[in-house]
Amino acid sequence: MSACCNGGCSASTPQVSPRYRRVLWIALVINAVMFAVEIVGGMRSGSVSLLADAVDFAGDAANYGLSLAVLSMGLLWRARAALVKGFTMGAYGLFVLGKTLWAALAGVPPEAITMGVIGLVALAANVSVAFMLYAYRDGDANMRSVWLCSRNDAIVNVAIVLAAVGVFGTGTAWPDLLVAAIVAGLALTAAVSVVRQARGEIDSEQLAARTVA
Repeated sequence: MSACCNGGCSASTPQVSPRYRRVLWIALVINAVMFAVEIVGGMRSGSVSLLADAVDFAGDAANYGLSLAVLSMGLLWRARAALVKGFTMGAYGLFVLGKTLWAALAGVPPEAITMGVIGLVALAANVSVAFMLYAYRDGDANMRSVWLCSRNDAIVNVAIVLAAVGVFGTGTAWPDLLVAAIVAGLALTAAVSVVRQARGEIDSEQLAARTVA
């Protein structure tokens, strides 16, 4: 079923699944709540990885909102939204790297118990979101970016819990800093993947529009 948009006529306007829309709304609410929880927990515990994950929750909530806004639009607009999200993920990765370097110079270990408990809560939240989004992991760049965010967040929270154990056992900040560096690496890797797919979809749609014109 074709539809015309600003980029020209395209057959890529999706049949939006009501279930997928509901999943995005649930994910948005969960991420917004966990942003507040981790900001408070990160400040209380002094954990760089929790603070970094809190910023990620905020970014994901905004990304889910953006995904909802373009869900019924053509592939070109969804790819553009994914491109924005890809650059946002990259900026987040760079921010976490900078925060990690700053914390390494300070050298103060976080409070392990608070860090571990909040890490477990965040893990439960992200696993539930990742489970709901699993069926949509192989969609277009916009859907793929949503899935990658949820998957990476669950991986990060496992690492944060392990880091809390490491901080408790060693009495140093290095396990926390290591996880923060891993968070940055995941964000940058996912950003490259999403940006590449989004650019490819944008190029394909623009070529198709020029051909029709």
